[in-house]
Amino acid sequence: MGTAASKLVDRAAGSPTGAWRTGDDPGHRRFLEIGDLPLESGETLPNTVLAFETWGELSEARDNAVLVLHALTGDSHVTGEPGPGHPTPGWWDSLVGPGRAIDTERYFVVAANILGGCQGSTGPSSLAPDGRPWGSRFPWLTTRDAVAAEARLADALGIEVFHLVVGASLGGHRAIEWGVGRPERVRNLALVATGASTTADQLAWCHLQELAIVGDPYFFDGDYYSHPVGPVRGLALARAIAHTTYRSAAELDARFGRAHQGAEDPAVGGRYQVESYLDHHSGKLLARFDANSYLIVTHSMMVHDVGTGRGGIPAALAGVTARTLVVDVSSDRLFPTWQADELTEGIPGARRATIDSLHGHDGFLIEADQMDAVLRDFLEGAESGS
Repeated sequence: MGTAASKLVDRAAGSPTGAWRTGDDPGHRRFLEIGDLPLESGETLPNTVLAFETWGELSEARDNAVLVLHALTGDSHVTGEPGPGHPTPGWWDSLVGPGRAIDTERYFVVAANILGGCQGSTGPSSLAPDGRPWGSRFPWLTTRDAVAAEARLADALGIEVFHLVVGASLGGHRAIEWGVGRPERVRNLALVATGASTTADQLAWCHLQELAIVGDPYFFDGDYYSHPVGPVRGLALARAIAHTTYRSAAELDARFGRAHQGAEDPAVGGRYQVESYLDHHSGKLLARFDANSYLIVTHSMMVHDVGTGRGGIPAALAGVTARTLVVDVSSDRLFPTWQADELTEGIPGARRATIDSLHGHDGFLIEADQMDAVLRDFLEGAESGS
């Protein structure tokens, strides 16, 4: 049984978090101080900062702005090469850039790191007013809090109305909130692999991820930043659980079956290939993410319900005035088809498209050609008035 411990991620001294922190290379990030931000909880987040990136130029009429909203562990680096300050390439590089569906020679594209995140925006790893990391003192956030911060960013950039707001997965939660809560500021809305509220199944998966992190003995109740090691095993396990929901069972079976990882023998504690695959993705996340931010952003996903305080989901969706596209992925087991049906039926005049993929939820990232065609057609329709 002793060999089972070899499957756990190594605890490297000096790496309690993968967060971007003040003093690190900013890369292409810009930073906006948006001041004290009132939260839905009744608390106020002081000295709030959003990290963001932009591409292209805002037109004189200020009518070509596009807001791209990232998923759970994404950030503002939507497009571009990896380099100093950006350990990974843009997460939607196939769709955003010169000549792509969201053409940066035509549109002014804006992307912010979500409030509570760990790549430059104010979050648990940021310094509180007393000069110490927020850690366990950081307040819980909601989708509406994140959107309120993004609205202040739009104001500072001189954007009254976005030509397009597009978000996928948890980014889709924020896109829905933009369309419902600020309909006058959204001309076109694209909701990709997302839902109007979080399902019990999604809550269950999120709960397991939370338990993985808080159960790590190096979590120290969220105040691990001064320690030489942090809850990296808990965060790695949370990521492995989440990644399982991002892919389809059929894909995992087709790709890996019961094959062993190299010369390892599972009969005596070695790994199957699928285990190695999950370990690989867990390790990648540790280099760029923070366990507390994972909890804060996951919490915002769990409490997401666009109908709260608005008379329910149908009443809330009926208030969307933007020309809307709803996109689902055929094999998505995290955001099932019925959630896209609910959005399509509830939003007046909503259009619908399906990405045909074996890859599950991550199909919106992997099926670049299909996503390009769907978004390109939607945006061309906006220009022609169809």
